[in-house]
Amino acid sequence: MRVRIATFNLENFDMPHGHGIPLEARVAVLRPQLLRLRADILCLQEVSAHVPHHGVHELQALERLLEETPYAGFERRTTRGRSGGPNDKHNLVVLSRLPIRAFEQHWHDLVAPPVITIATSPSPHDVRVVWDRPFLEVRVELPGGESLWVFDAHLRAPLAAPIEAQKLAATSWRTTEGWSEGYFLASIKRSGQALELRRRIDAVFDDDLRANVLVAGDLNADASSSAVRILRADVEDTGNPDLAPRALEALEERVPTEKRYSVLHHGRGQMLDHLLASQSLARRHVATDILNADLDDEFFTPHPVGSLHAPVVVELEV
Repeated sequence: MRVRIATFNLENFDMPHGHGIPLEARVAVLRPQLLRLRADILCLQEVSAHVPHHGVHELQALERLLEETPYAGFERRTTRGRSGGPNDKHNLVVLSRLPIRAFEQHWHDLVAPPVITIATSPSPHDVRVVWDRPFLEVRVELPGGESLWVFDAHLRAPLAAPIEAQKLAATSWRTTEGWSEGYFLASIKRSGQALELRRRIDAVFDDDLRANVLVAGDLNADASSSAVRILRADVEDTGNPDLAPRALEALEERVPTEKRYSVLHHGRGQMLDHLLASQSLARRHVATDILNADLDDEFFTPHPVGSLHAPVVVELEV
């Protein structure tokens, strides 16, 4: 039997605000993309819930998007904020046609927030560097009874984090050293998220080196970045062949180079959305596709109707 697993960043998908793009216009573009994926397991990022219902944030826009699709009847798991409900923005959601046997989210339960000194603020001080959001772990039962661990992740974007008194406006910095420290802070967040996820993956391998593990999501990083290298743990980096069973393979590398991009920036393709598979799972690979034929360039599209990310889907023989 074949199983299809996909990842898709829906690009700040929510009920419209103010003069935002009407929801129906976005649904008209995004729903056909979801249907083309024909996914059995669908990992989504940037699912927002700004508009509260009776004081509780709900994923109303997602409900509308999934109407009249097979995904409406799938089992669903989502990340939660500190209050217990969905965050107002950038939630992770996993939809599965196959039974979900367990799930949890991880947010500093495996890696404590590092403490650094902010040097460019008016009064240098120590801060705890907290990740922007958790990652979601879902254990799915495959046909035949095997388990599949799916990790839905959205790592910090490579945009400088705010530094006290160093911003002139939302996108304008007062000094280059302030921007540099903000960019450094963002890189700590992104690599720290990757480290926490890697630790959880290794805990799964501690129980079974042949475990079926898949990391799916917008990692905001290409294959050469520190975050992706942390997650993959290639033997070329660890220098230890005995650790090879713990390495993850980037399944997009099975796609021809000219098609290997999920985001366009000023005409240049970037592979930021990934499906990373354990060795046992990679051996079951049938096909990988990146649906980027009609992808808009993010540099020229500040307010997209659809998404500025291409969905990525893999087919496995299980």
